[in-house]
Amino acid sequence: MGNFSKALALTFCSALSFISHSALANSDYQEQRQQFIEQMVSKHGFQRNEVESLLAQASRNETILEAIARPWEAKPWYQYYPIFLTEKRLQAGLKFWQQHQQTLTRAEEEFGVPAEIIVAIIGVETFYGEYRGKYSVLDALYTLGFHYPPRAKFFRSELEQFMLLTREESLPARDLMGSYAGAMGYGQFISSSYRHYAVDFDGDNIRDLLGNPTDAIGSVANYFAEHGWQKNEPVAIKLATSPTHAQLVNKGLKPESSVAELKQKGLELPENSAVTAQAKAKVFEFELAEGHEYWLGFNNFYVITRYNHSPLYAMAVYQLSQQLKQAR
Repeated sequence: MGNFSKALALTFCSALSFISHSALANSDYQEQRQQFIEQMVSKHGFQRNEVESLLAQASRNETILEAIARPWEAKPWYQYYPIFLTEKRLQAGLKFWQQHQQTLTRAEEEFGVPAEIIVAIIGVETFYGEYRGKYSVLDALYTLGFHYPPRAKFFRSELEQFMLLTREESLPARDLMGSYAGAMGYGQFISSSYRHYAVDFDGDNIRDLLGNPTDAIGSVANYFAEHGWQKNEPVAIKLATSPTHAQLVNKGLKPESSVAELKQKGLELPENSAVTAQAKAKVFEFELAEGHEYWLGFNNFYVITRYNHSPLYAMAVYQLSQQLKQAR
């Protein structure tokens, strides 16, 4: 009986702890929700009942919380790249390029971003508009903004941007669909990026990234240009597999050292590599099923990571872009 009583007491204490924790969490939620409402009213001039009504229509989605806990970018390279570097995606990309060749040429001329990079981005993001997301953007931003503590502040900020975006562009907030992180359209722009980098590339006075591939092409190009894409400069070069190159790998994404400085530390460039000694670069390591491979990434490789902060993502985009360019 004593052990039973002890177990019962422990269970009761655990239940009290859970209730207390839940009450605290609920208290935090109510406080954050109220702060958000006040912010939208005082800072942006929304009507209080308008914000309250929108939040009341939003739902917490457990599938979204599960998805953000296991992103594709957490996979090793040898499991990651087969998702994107497929013959089906390549052929779809060539078809998309052919269909929108004039628009892509104009974007390349205006923004200095190669057509193959733009096509690769849209291919990796949405398979050329075929998979634009199955989640309510409102639910995604609400769920992550109020129920995902590790990045709640960021996603509440995106919810703020989302409400501004839907007001500015006259979009139906409750009906928009996107990724589990609230990204939308052909190029999967989050709300802040949509507001800041979207362009009306077909001249109809509407910045439509949701259903207009012309605007999407121009906006992806503008995004890259605004983040410092350097025209006619290299993206990445494959290096020999060697212990020296392994030792040059370090954390971070931004190239901080010049090619000359890396050479002094043992960097060996392939023959006929047309790169300047002053160019900033960084050595990246990619995990294979057996061993690793090494790449030298330049400023333009870093720019691709501004779209998605992952060297795996940037490498998949770059390799798809090269496949597209070679297959044309």
